[in-house]
Amino acid sequence: MAQVSVYNMEGKEVGKMDLLDDIFGIEVNEHLVHMAVVQHLANMRQGTQKAKTRSEVSGGGAKPWRQKGTGHARQGSTRSPQWRHGGVVFAPVPRDYSFKLNKKEKRIALKSALTNKVTEGKLMVIDEIKFDEIKTKKFAEFLNNIKAEKALVVIKENDANTILSARNIANANTAIADNINVYDIMNAKTLVLAKDAVEKIQEVYA
Repeated sequence: MAQVSVYNMEGKEVGKMDLLDDIFGIEVNEHLVHMAVVQHLANMRQGTQKAKTRSEVSGGGAKPWRQKGTGHARQGSTRSPQWRHGGVVFAPVPRDYSFKLNKKEKRIALKSALTNKVTEGKLMVIDEIKFDEIKTKKFAEFLNNIKAEKALVVIKENDANTILSARNIANANTAIADNINVYDIMNAKTLVLAKDAVEKIQEVYA
């Protein structure tokens, strides 16, 4: 069972905490971590590319000239692809890039990401993360106190003061314990967990 130090918001060590090996100490599956990151990025893609085919552009109802006798090549419509204002051949259409991962694969990927942070010494546990008001400056001071850069701060439940205080800090992101994802964890240099958030994660994913 892994043991980590617990700090307060001033950056001083105030105790120790045991982490469950079933979540924070498994064998890292790099392939599933990679797949989870790819899935997250793919699901974020809008896929809104679109161009009109010859059936969708306006006009072109009448045959421009008779079939024979004009000296021109035969034409059936002024909206054929070779005409100006004509439709596009094999035009791109809106596309869904998302794909699914099995629940077990998602859980293993998440546990692998958490284990990776513990192994690399980039996971910090804070005894309590609480702000009396929405203040970006205080959140920045908190990150400075614990020496966390490009941090993902995970709290137990939705707390507007914490989330809104971090909103304008470029290298900080927040998440709720039961809604964390592999991409955000791997993208952060430091994973900062509130103590009650750790307990929630161990309760949900054990």
